[in-house]
Amino acid sequence: MATQKVGGEVDAYCTRCKLTLAHTILAMVGTKIARVRCNTCNGDHAYRGAPGTTDRPTSSSTPRASRASSSSGGSSSKAEKIIISFEEQLAGKDIANAPRYSPKDTYQVDQVIQHPTFGVGLVTAVRGDKVDLTFRTDTKTLVHGRGGPPAEKPAFSPPVRNASGPADKPQAVALDTPSDEAVSESPASGD
Repeated sequence: MATQKVGGEVDAYCTRCKLTLAHTILAMVGTKIARVRCNTCNGDHAYRGAPGTTDRPTSSSTPRASRASSSSGGSSSKAEKIIISFEEQLAGKDIANAPRYSPKDTYQVDQVIQHPTFGVGLVTAVRGDKVDLTFRTDTKTLVHGRGGPPAEKPAFSPPVRNASGPADKPQAVALDTPSDEAVSESPASGD
C-alpha cells in the first residue's frame, strides 16, 4: 500500500453517495486516514475504507488470534459473517396480508408492514413509541402506538382592536370633548 498524505486521494465509502468513490484526504492520525472529502458530492466525513478492505493486520500476525485458534482445536480460525438478504428475511412471512403502516397502530418484532412510501418492511426493533423498519433499500425509525383521540389544535383568536374600519385608511382619533369637534367642523361648512 502506498503511503498516504493529507491532500492525497484515496478510495473510500461515501456516506452521502452510498458508494465507494475517490476522496481527498483531509486529516490523518499517524499513518491512519481520519477524515476525507468526497470528490463527487464534496461531503466531509470520517474515513471508511471500501467494503471488503480492512486496515487490521492479518490474523496470523496477531498473537491473540493465534492463541484463540490453537485453543479451539485449530480447524476453524475465524467465524465468517453471514449476510441474510432482504428477500431471505421475508421468506415464509405473509406479505399479502401485511397491515398498512399507521402511527396509531402498535407493531412487534418480525412483523411485516406495508408502508405507502417505502414499500414492504420488516420490524427489526421496538423501542417505546418508536419502531425500526427494514425496507429493501434502507432502515427507518418510525413512530407507533400513538392511538387515541387526535390532539386538539389550539383555536386561533386574532388580536382585537377597538377601532374598526378599513386598515389602509388612518383612523380618526376620538376626542374627549364634543365641543372641539363642532368648532373644527363649523368653519368648513361656512366656506
